[in-house]
Amino acid sequence: MADPENSSSDLATGVEKRDHPTKWYRSTFYNMTILGLCNFSAPGIWGAMNSLGAGGAQSPGLVNAANALTFCLMVLSCYFSSVIVKYLGIKGALIFGTLGYAPYAAGLYTNNRFGNTWFVLLGAALCGISAGVFWMAEAAIAIAYPEPWNKGKALGYWLTYRLSGQILGGAINLGINADRNEAGKVSYTVYLVFIALQAAGPFVALLLNRPSKVQRKDGKKVELAILKDPWFEIKETTREFFTKNFLLIVLWIGQAVFSEAVFFTYLALWFSVRARALGSFVSGLVAVTCGNLLGWYLDNSRLSLRTRARTAFTVIVVFQGACWIWITVLVTRFRHTHPTYDWGSPGFGNAFAVFVLLTAAFQINYLFLYFFVTNLAKDEPQVIRYAALLRGTESAWQAISYGITSVTVFAEVGAVYWNFALWGVAIYPAWLVLRHFGGPKEKVEEIPGSGYRRKVD
Repeated sequence: MADPENSSSDLATGVEKRDHPTKWYRSTFYNMTILGLCNFSAPGIWGAMNSLGAGGAQSPGLVNAANALTFCLMVLSCYFSSVIVKYLGIKGALIFGTLGYAPYAAGLYTNNRFGNTWFVLLGAALCGISAGVFWMAEAAIAIAYPEPWNKGKALGYWLTYRLSGQILGGAINLGINADRNEAGKVSYTVYLVFIALQAAGPFVALLLNRPSKVQRKDGKKVELAILKDPWFEIKETTREFFTKNFLLIVLWIGQAVFSEAVFFTYLALWFSVRARALGSFVSGLVAVTCGNLLGWYLDNSRLSLRTRARTAFTVIVVFQGACWIWITVLVTRFRHTHPTYDWGSPGFGNAFAVFVLLTAAFQINYLFLYFFVTNLAKDEPQVIRYAALLRGTESAWQAISYGITSVTVFAEVGAVYWNFALWGVAIYPAWLVLRHFGGPKEKVEEIPGSGYRRKVD
């Protein structure tokens, strides 16, 4: 029995909070900071480059095609990532996952400065092979390491670092290109900074604690490992994908991540170089704020899990719908007028604001996807498998979205229409899963070592 003076009950999970002594360099906050810095140096800087609009290129075609290749390969690497965890451990998988990002940035640099195209595709391929493993590893760590009453805040804090890369990239590019009020590609100098930051990723990942070394405030051990043989893991991962609950959220995952290629391409097509840089910077700040607010709300134990899940879902659905109506009207007009908006242009605010809001919507959708997975997993190996499936499914959808936006007509209007339709058809299947979260008649059990309580079928 915990000392009542040093513990309190989480109303949503029924799990006691305990002030268990921890060392700062073993704490969940320390580990989420290291995970965040890895996120910053790898996908964060990747996002920084793409938030410049098509990787900062003058035309989105090549970069969108390269990104499609990256995400296709990430589907495969995500699928087999639990096997890599079996042999390298979750920390080793994270380190491996950071290795391919710097070649991607180098490919964009050589293309921007020398017109090289093959290195763009090679860098994209190397990034795809490693990034799928990184995405699985960071997702599993972010779900399993924090205490139950800190899950939402920890997710918001961790994802802030990804957007910090976008904010930094926008700030750097804005400083270099502030006088460029015409369309075109960004200065190649930007990429040298990006390459250096991404090359630091593996060294930052070395600072992460292994699960057995993590010290949580509730005193529970983190046991994030794969103990069965690789073939068993492949079969179980496949089986988990075809469960009813996961299949029902596949469309919801799609509508959430499909939009990244859509709004980055929108920025590249219709805005000047310095307006693109401003968009990267401002949208990152707004998305960070919205993501952290959602994380705090999802941790609010004064409200039931049922209430938090349903209200957050409703707000996201309505917000997304408003944004898709707005941008659909705009791109339909732009298809005929072909504008290049600078911040002094008439109508700039209207065209610019929807990009910022769609970036914020992407962030809150992204965080909410982890909320879904968190409420589906029943044990530690399942956390790893669901994390791999989530990131692999995201990658498949993003491969499609970047692939179709490499074609002019889809880049200009078609991708927006598709994403709008995908949002519409995804709502009801996702609701069929979400409506059971926190239900009064649910039988629940605690996940060993995580502090979570899950529905028992």
